Amino acid sequence: MTMATLSFACPACHAALSQSAPDEMLCPTEGLHFRRIEGIWRFLLPERTAHYERFVREYETVRRAEGRGAAEPAYYRALPYKDLSGQMRADWRIRAVSFDALLDRVVAPLERDSPRMRVLDLGAGNGWLSNRLAERGHAVAAVDLLTNDFDGLGCYRQYTTAFQPIQTEFDRLPLLDGQTDLLIFNASLHYSVDIRATLREALRVLGPQGCLVILDSPVYRDARSGMQMVAEREAQFVRRFGFASNALSSQNFLTYQQIGELGAELGVTWRLLTPGYGLGWALKPLKATLLGRREPAKFHLIVGEPLKAS
Repeated sequence: MTMATLSFACPACHAALSQSAPDEMLCPTEGLHFRRIEGIWRFLLPERTAHYERFVREYETVRRAEGRGAAEPAYYRALPYKDLSGQMRADWRIRAVSFDALLDRVVAPLERDSPRMRVLDLGAGNGWLSNRLAERGHAVAAVDLLTNDFDGLGCYRQYTTAFQPIQTEFDRLPLLDGQTDLLIFNASLHYSVDIRATLREALRVLGPQGCLVILDSPVYRDARSGMQMVAEREAQFVRRFGFASNALSSQNFLTYQQIGELGAELGVTWRLLTPGYGLGWALKPLKATLLGRREPAKFHLIVGEPLKAS
């Protein structure tokens, strides 16, 4: 069966699925049924639902406390350029700069040869990126664990564009091999508990001319700086919420060395593009050095292309 131009597969064994009902698919190999509930395809395996229960509960608690989401569709449709709620304006200013760089440096050049691409938005959240790319005529699948209607996949109802929300995990994508032209980790790869396995699965579903983008993940030269950042954040969460929000053993950051090693191991060439976030961001490393603080994170568009067989 098709989701726009993407064909579904079993997340357990990657076998092609058959349609068993208008909103249900069956894996003939595993005997598993997958259903579309309130417009969202549910491909999270039963045992994995329990695995993520605490993570989802704590993540949603934090996001609600931060003031994410709004009652009006206009809030979602304005993202990332305006935060009409006024709660997270600084964050969305950064996301807007990253998104413009993504359009100018990656999407627009690809559109010259492929005006209608098959796109995966991994870590889609409320679907703002899926909406923006669907506006450009692309067939987009929004992938996330969260299905709530304030900050998760349920927000797809707030948009007038058509994209397909899918609940699943990054390491078990419900797609046949080679299905996508553009795959974007949307501020999400650093949440993976096994970045190598996650990238390998992404490459499985990427087409032979496909492009992979790591967007808005923090990168450090020294892993100790990343670990200190994580410790600081967990301590802040404990003070504010009473829990560290570390239900998953995620790394929560990347390092330049790690990116290079993964590229060599997985056969990916990387380009690191740095959006212009302003003078304040550019001066952060110097300020940290002068004040004796840890290295601040860098944020890039990390663009990967699989090496072509000779």
